[in-house]
Amino acid sequence: MGLGRAILCILLPPLAVIDKGCGTILIVTLLTLAGWVPGAIAALVICNQDSNYRKYR
Repeated sequence: MGLGRAILCILLPPLAVIDKGCGTILIVTLLTLAGWVPGAIAALVICNQDSNYRKYR
């Protein structure tokens, strides 16, 4: 995960996970609506998991 993606995860969590699929967008959007912090944390975790998967594949 690059610096730009990390900043996007913090500022606009649903936009940061737009390429991960419909379910992921829905979950992050609901968490963001419930509170900005849970949405940002979920987006950071999802984007970090994806980069770790590609790194060790």
